[in-house]
Amino acid sequence: MMENTSVFIDGAYLSKIVDHFFEKRPSFRIDKLASELAKRENLWCDSIHYYTAPPYQSPTPTPEEIKKKGGYDKFVYCLRQIPHFYVHEGRCQKLDDGFHQKGVDTLLTMGLMSATTDGDYRKIILLACDTDFVPILNKIRRDYKIKVILYYYSDFVRKSRFSMSNYLLTACDKKVLLTKEYFHDGILVK
Repeated sequence: MMENTSVFIDGAYLSKIVDHFFEKRPSFRIDKLASELAKRENLWCDSIHYYTAPPYQSPTPTPEEIKKKGGYDKFVYCLRQIPHFYVHEGRCQKLDDGFHQKGVDTLLTMGLMSATTDGDYRKIILLACDTDFVPILNKIRRDYKIKVILYYYSDFVRKSRFSMSNYLLTACDKKVLLTKEYFHDGILVK
């Protein structure tokens, strides 16, 4: 019998990886990808936690903002219909240099901490790249003896948008490089 795990996904990071692998973003099943990652580790995925933020809406939304929000709402609604799939939403803030997610990393940190009490997990899977998670990862590994398996993508080019910090890598028990092959026919939607 496989032991249970929970999969934690930074949605913006996953989108960035998919956009890198494919010229046109394909439709794919995030739940199937999470289950595949767990299966590769000989684990049973009993919950998926997906962290994201809705697109920015100005006080008087433009037609483009309304369209983006409508597409996002439909996407999130579909995810919430999947058993044991939890969507955690921050917010999107407009600043001078563009749009930025706010609160998403904090929610993911809280989710990682809840893994210590909400399930009987000995291993968890994380798909993220932010060094902000290092303190909580070190804590759950040290204090709760939970192993952290990191799935990530790197192009191994210093200071690129996919450069990976050794600081994060050392806070995980196992590191697995995602490749385009992970997005196979069972995960892609035709």
